Amino acid sequence: MTSSPPETAPRTAASDVPRLRVRDLTVRFAGLTALDGVSFTVEPGSVHAVIGPNGAGKSTTFNVLSGVHRATSGSVRLGDAELTGLPPHRIAALGVARTFQNLALSAHTTVFDSLMLGRHRLTRTGFLSAGLHLPGAAREAARHRERVREIAAFTGLEDHLDRPAGSLPYGLQKLVELGRALCTEPRLLLLDEPVAGMTAPERRRTAEVVAAVREGLGISIVLVEHDMAVVMRLADAVTVLDFGRRIADGPPEVVQRDPAVVRAYLGQEATA
Repeated sequence: MTSSPPETAPRTAASDVPRLRVRDLTVRFAGLTALDGVSFTVEPGSVHAVIGPNGAGKSTTFNVLSGVHRATSGSVRLGDAELTGLPPHRIAALGVARTFQNLALSAHTTVFDSLMLGRHRLTRTGFLSAGLHLPGAAREAARHRERVREIAAFTGLEDHLDRPAGSLPYGLQKLVELGRALCTEPRLLLLDEPVAGMTAPERRRTAEVVAAVREGLGISIVLVEHDMAVVMRLADAVTVLDFGRRIADGPPEVVQRDPAVVRAYLGQEATA
């Protein structure tokens, strides 16, 4: 597997990666408060983990960031752009891509075509030009195909491009989802439990790819993950939620010793 980006996969310019600011985010569903005044900041080019026990509000946070749910109050800003209340396609157009906890792939679509779906929002050629095979459309299609091959090499999928995505082992299918998200050329990548359900070798492989995304492409990553070994290895900062409230925020080595975090996970005080 390729664990570092090829030279043809350009790093995103630092000036193109905005800071994500989540401020006083509150979400209520029929009287149930799923998020209660949550705030955190994702620095450009960093990996920021959002963790917590089941029901803590992690999925709700992701759904607001990606436009699936609307916040009751609060603000989500990516640089100068206000994301709060925007529909998913508008948020995607601003450079936000997401993977899902459960696979969202067409089993019979090839890996290549699955990755090409990520290029859709970047396509400028109109339907008529593409249908008539005009030179400009052909050149753009060639650029997209080449970029797909670059990202396939980056994620270690280059030997599987002609295979149906559903025929791959589970860990590789998750990498196809990650590769499809990268094909949108995001500035912010939301990874929802990227190693859940994987074998130990698959977890290591996926963690290597995520590390390479941060180090090689320079984009920001928000990570929801239950595997604390992966979180501690990858995250620059961690926000911990419990019952919809933020109970800790900071570097992983500090957060993991926080008594409130230990109580939330283990129901006991931290020991020295």
